[in-house]
Amino acid sequence: MAHLKYFAMMVVVMSFLTGCGFKDIDNRVFVTGIGIDPSENEDGTYRVTLKLAIPVSIKSKSNTSSSYQFLVHEGDNIGEIIQILETHTDKVLEFGHAKVILINEILLEENLKNFMDYLFRRGDIQSIAYIGAARDSAEEVLRTLPKGESVVASPLTKFFGETGNDSPYVVSVYLYEIRRDFHSKGIDAILPIVETNKSGTQLIVNKLLVVGDKGKPLELTSKYTQAFNALKNSVPGYSFRLDSEGYKLLINMTTTKMKYNIIQENGQPKSIKVNVEMSGTISQSNKTLLMDKLEDYNKLASREIKQELEKIFTSFQEKDLDPFGFGLRYRTMQLHQKGTIKKWENAYPALPFDVTVDVNLKTTGTID
Repeated sequence: MAHLKYFAMMVVVMSFLTGCGFKDIDNRVFVTGIGIDPSENEDGTYRVTLKLAIPVSIKSKSNTSSSYQFLVHEGDNIGEIIQILETHTDKVLEFGHAKVILINEILLEENLKNFMDYLFRRGDIQSIAYIGAARDSAEEVLRTLPKGESVVASPLTKFFGETGNDSPYVVSVYLYEIRRDFHSKGIDAILPIVETNKSGTQLIVNKLLVVGDKGKPLELTSKYTQAFNALKNSVPGYSFRLDSEGYKLLINMTTTKMKYNIIQENGQPKSIKVNVEMSGTISQSNKTLLMDKLEDYNKLASREIKQELEKIFTSFQEKDLDPFGFGLRYRTMQLHQKGTIKKWENAYPALPFDVTVDVNLKTTGTID
């Protein structure tokens, strides 16, 4: 009798259980990239492109041309556009594998909050996705398929991730980082520029955009991008072309470390002191170099690099941009009180930089 009661109770309990709603893998399609461009129609605002990975058999994995599908739609609201795109396929769109988000650089001149808000409120879009500024079109960049691209693997993840490209010209930015820096007072957000070659067969990533909360973003040259990456992120590989006192040298730095401090008087910022330590080797020279004169080369390189870095710092200052976060450091040095950031914003454009560069060359290079 007890067994019958237990059996009846289990039947009642199980009748209230519902399924988990799990959908099989063949009913899902993975979004690997999201591109946002300005609309090409007058009645729209945004043009959204989704790059979908289409599973292919291992035997045909060399045929990458058929391993992607692209969904494109235009509208006034990012969320509504994606809802419409969900009706363009018979499968469920999975955004959890979207590792790359590209924003057309024209849209970065507007308020980022207009469309960034959706990307963060949608829980299945990962905050650790890489984000970049697309030139000239996010859709064109997503559609670019370099030769040798692996099936169902975006080449941009290899540019920005740790498993592929490790060039000092490539700056990687996560989605959460740009949101944090954009909303923080005392630092400006950065995005790598992603473009294609004329034939549309190669992706190029070697420049940077600094996006402030007002005005047009500042584009850094490849040379300045490399220097910024070395100073900000201590990325090895910074190279400097020295042309002074009859020497034409190419110096490659294996390590770069920057420390800085905001010098104050009575709580008022007076200057920014920057100390940079570099070590590396001379990889090219127009003259025969002697190891006995390595200290002379160190002094010459320190002086020339110092002048170069001062130009970089002042170029940001002239545009009232602060990608290094000097203002954020100043805020951490003050007690929380109203008007701190205003005091910094008033002082920053006229603050002098006191830059010290210490270069330690290990060798003049090896020539047999």
